[in-house]
Amino acid sequence: MQKITAIDNYFLPAADLNESRNFYREILGLEVKFDFTDKGMLAFKVGNDEPAIILKDTKHFPDTKPSLLLKVENVKETYKQLREQGVIFTKVPYQIKTGWAAELKDPAGNIIGITDYNTGQHE
Repeated sequence: MQKITAIDNYFLPAADLNESRNFYREILGLEVKFDFTDKGMLAFKVGNDEPAIILKDTKHFPDTKPSLLLKVENVKETYKQLREQGVIFTKVPYQIKTGWAAELKDPAGNIIGITDYNTGQHE
């Protein structure tokens, strides 16, 4: 079985990134990790942790739901193993800028993404 190695990030929907930026930066005191508001995303550091809170603009990503991303060693292998155990995926493995990702729902309907940082093609 492929191992989950870390929490990768947390995605949250945001209707207004400027209003959310003010809340997370000024009210909660979090530092911006990256700002891609032109692409509909804004991320905040939480202390010294690597995982970030990434806000997704619902104008750019209308189907965004709160989700947890977990880092795995190999998305395609993990996908195959979980499918064999009956897990239903809402998004099959797809390439992202930093590697590969896929999405599934847990029994309660929560969205869980799996991601890796293998930027080359998986075998």
